[in-house]
Amino acid sequence: MSDLFSTLFLASLVSGGVLVAVPLVFAGVGEAISERAGVLNVGLEGMMLMGAFGAFATAISLDSIWIGLLVGGLVGMATSLLMVVLCVRLNANQIVIGIAITIGAEGVTALLHSANYSDTYPRLPKAEVLDVPLLSRIPVLGDGLFSHHASAYLALLLVVLASWILRSTGLGLNIKAAGDQPHALAAAGGNPRTTRTMAVMTTGFLAGMGGAHIALIGAGLFVPAVTHGAGFIAIVLAMLARGRLGWIVSGAMLIGVSLSLTTAFQLVGVDVPIDAVQMLPFIMILVVLSVFGRGSYLPAALAVPYDPESR
Repeated sequence: MSDLFSTLFLASLVSGGVLVAVPLVFAGVGEAISERAGVLNVGLEGMMLMGAFGAFATAISLDSIWIGLLVGGLVGMATSLLMVVLCVRLNANQIVIGIAITIGAEGVTALLHSANYSDTYPRLPKAEVLDVPLLSRIPVLGDGLFSHHASAYLALLLVVLASWILRSTGLGLNIKAAGDQPHALAAAGGNPRTTRTMAVMTTGFLAGMGGAHIALIGAGLFVPAVTHGAGFIAIVLAMLARGRLGWIVSGAMLIGVSLSLTTAFQLVGVDVPIDAVQMLPFIMILVVLSVFGRGSYLPAALAVPYDPESR
């Protein structure tokens, strides 16, 4: 029992939790922006998968994780154009199109992986970590919280920046109006479709970054379905956050710690079935949804197509 409270176990638990949480933060913040604008982006998982493959192929070719992360974001943004054209511009059903994007991305990335990497299964070297001066030397929590790839700190900066934009700028007000009262936004001189387009493309870029982080920094390789449902978890986190992006960080860290239990148990020699541990985050999601789901804030026009001719 003492092993469960050892420095090795706790440091591994926290470090693994951060590693899992970072892509959830990228994707969750993106989904929160999209939902705030009135678009339920169920295709988040597909955008993460496309970003993961694009990032991995780039990083392998150019030997650069940062360029890979950027390309992953751009590939995710390009994938989001399907949602823009079909749902924002043509008013197709957002849930149906989102599911189609995810299924399509699973097939496309599996096919591309089979054609390019199924014989060699190349791996990337471990990503360099950035130690925060002084803070990384804190016992137990220092290595776990303040010794990660720079993209982890970028994710926190993203949360602060996105929160400020949504709460304190005219752009944030337009995004909120596009999700709550798109016709009022149009009457005030704004363009709900343009606002939703920008929001969805931003979501695509951040989802792609999240998928890229999983492939380049978390796994160091790409295999079919490498995201393992992270996009769907990010959607739930965004809904439960009720517009507070800081809650996405807390929820992502909670799920990350749950998923890192397997590795932490193995390090201290505790034999726990892997399947039982991997069930924990999904059980937690069900519990949280049951307790807090009814109080979640959702925009009034979420998943409702904007039609300038109707009121």
